[in-house]
Order: sequence, then C-alpha cells, then structure tokens
Amino acid sequence: MQATPKALRLHIGIFGRRNVGKSSLLNAMTRQQVSIVSAVAGTTTDPVEKPMELLPIGPVLFVDTAGVDDEGALGELRMQRTRAILDRVDIGIVVTAAGEWGPFETGLVAELTRRQVPVIVAVNKIDILPLGEEERGRLASIGAEIVALSATTGAGLGQLREALLRLAPVDFFDSRRLVADLVPPGDIAVLVIPIDKEAPKGRIILPQVMAIRDLLDGESMALVTQERELRSALARLSKPPALVVTDSQAFLKVAADVPPDVPMTSFSILMARFQGNLVEQVRGTLGIETLRGGDRVLVAETCTHHPIGDDIGRVKIPRWLTQYVGAPLEFAHVQGRDFPSDVTPYRLVVHCGNCTGNRREMLSRIQRCHDAGVPITNYGLTIAYSLGIFERALVPFPSALEAYRAARA
Repeated sequence: MQATPKALRLHIGIFGRRNVGKSSLLNAMTRQQVSIVSAVAGTTTDPVEKPMELLPIGPVLFVDTAGVDDEGALGELRMQRTRAILDRVDIGIVVTAAGEWGPFETGLVAELTRRQVPVIVAVNKIDILPLGEEERGRLASIGAEIVALSATTGAGLGQLREALLRLAPVDFFDSRRLVADLVPPGDIAVLVIPIDKEAPKGRIILPQVMAIRDLLDGESMALVTQERELRSALARLSKPPALVVTDSQAFLKVAADVPPDVPMTSFSILMARFQGNLVEQVRGTLGIETLRGGDRVLVAETCTHHPIGDDIGRVKIPRWLTQYVGAPLEFAHVQGRDFPSDVTPYRLVVHCGNCTGNRREMLSRIQRCHDAGVPITNYGLTIAYSLGIFERALVPFPSALEAYRAARA
C-alpha cells in the first residue's frame, strides 16, 4: 500500500509574520511536533510539509512557511521560497494575532485573492489576548473567513477545520477522472508501458499506476502490455478496445499498430488534462511553429529523478524539436520547484505531466506563461506534434481538438 501521492492532496499553506505561531498551529492541527517551535523569530527557515488525513476532508498537505517579513539576505531567500508556495496552495491560512493586523497582512490576503485562492484569517494566541468584536468586524470586511484560536490550548481548532471544509475547492471533492471517463464500465483500455532504463526497478511510474487504479474505480478493464507485444495483444481481443494509452516515447510505433478507428493518446496528455489545462496547453503547442534557430526553449519537470543517457526531457524532446524546426535550438532545464518567475527569455515552455506536483501549481505555471505571452505545452503534446500525430492523439478530447483546429484556422 502506498500513501496518497502529494499531487492528489489538498494543499493548505500557512502564512504570516515571523513568530505569530504558524509552526505551533501546524503542530496543533497535526497533533505532532512537525515544525520546531521557538520564541526566537524566524525559527522556520524553509517550508515544512506534512501530509495527513484531515477528516472529513481527506488527504491534505499542510505547508508551514518561513515568516514572510523576514530580514537580511538570508531572509530574502526564505521569502522567495515562501512566495513559491503561493503558486501551489489550494487554501491559504494567514496567521496573525489580535491587534497585529496591518498593511503586510492585507497585502498577503490580496495576493492570495488575486490568485483565486480561498483565504482563512487565523487570529492566534487568544489565550493571551482575545479578539475583540470591533477588530473582528474590521477583519470581516476583507472578505476572508475569520477564526479566533489558540494553538497552545486548542481553542478554535474545530472552527478552523470547519472553515477548511467550507473553502475546499469543489473539484477536490468531485471525482476527477484521469482516464475512466473515456472508457465505459465493462470496456477495455489497453495501456502500453515500455520497460526502459528510467522505469523504477520492480515498479511502474506514477501516471501508469494512477491510470490502472482509475480504470478499476470506474469498473473498466485494463490490458497492460509493452509496445512490442501490442499488435499481438490487440489481435487477441474479441472487439476493439475503447482506448489505447501509450507512453509518449512509443507514440510512433503504437500509432502504426493501433487501427485508425481506435482512439489513442498518451499518459502525458492525460496528465495535462488531469493536472493542468489541456486546451491551453494544446494552443501552446502551436508555439512550436514559431521557433527559429537559436531560440531558447525551457524544459520543466516537477520530479527530481537522476537523468540517464537517453532522458526524455534532456535528449529525446530536444532532438525531436530540433529535427522539426530544422535548426539548432538552445535548451534550458529546471526540476522540482525551480520554475522561473520570469519566463520571458524563452520562446516556448515544454512541461512534464506534473505527476509529482499538484494541479494548483501547474495552473499557476500556465498562468505565468500566459501573462508573459510565452506558449506552454507538455511532453506528450510536443512529441505527438513533432511526430505528425497530434490530431490523432487529441481524438479522445473533442474540446481540445476543436480548440486546436480553431487556432490553426
């Protein structure tokens, strides 16, 4: 049994000035000593993550951040890491204390609101100084949920949980489907999973595991095979499968072996729909047409695996794009949380499927590219486009295919 991946957890960020009790609040919510607590301001230097089951919400990820009013050169580095958390939280808790609200907190709430992130204002330390009705009224005017609590005594923690439940995004409780909505109950999806050097020994990668589980939840069937056995596997079926999903690196062979009337796509494209905005990334794929020799392309992935000799992001995609453009391109690579705040130096961003990130973070990155006028696509879309099978890979997604054809027109 594996724990729920971080990507599928509700991300809850805890923000505020130094020494207002953010770490104490996290420890109280999780009933564990997750973060070091001290009377010294600035004890938390890096974001601290704690996955847990928060009833009745379910799997969540709390992120305790360093004080956003930190000082000095080191403080600026801490603040940069804290600001990066804003990109991926689904709910923000702004921690303060009675009588301490000011322009700093107002700006923090405004930034979260600008990002369409629901906000809870947690007025901590009411065991020392209660929250007066006049101040509660002023805080209510900012449009956020107000909860008075004490991380030390536990007072108000129940109300905080209730506020989290009320503000949790609706789509978190909706059963977003990775693939099962494309395969009717009782039908078969064929999953083509090459076992290459980057496949973890004894395991298969996360999007493939997620697809199998989602099909089982949808009461559909999964036939798993490698690309060299695909033709034989299809021949053994009494009727065509509802869908064929392949690793993007095997797109060409799979496209050749799958009959034209059978829908086909890739795990990476499924992840673009599940974790991001497929239509926007389909439009972004057309940015490949504008590339010219010497242009800079950013290749971003959220996992931090050690790349091998024929790595998809560092070798294969650069090779396919260079062949398509017909001229040398300049490629830059980032991993994990190191997505640049300024993407304007690049003519195109090619992102992985984001299986180890969460949807909010991916949407933040897409929005950042959109605001900068830089097209963003993903691995599977880029490969399909470069190999000339783009429309076929989009057949299972009518709205994305329509958006592509409209953009071409």
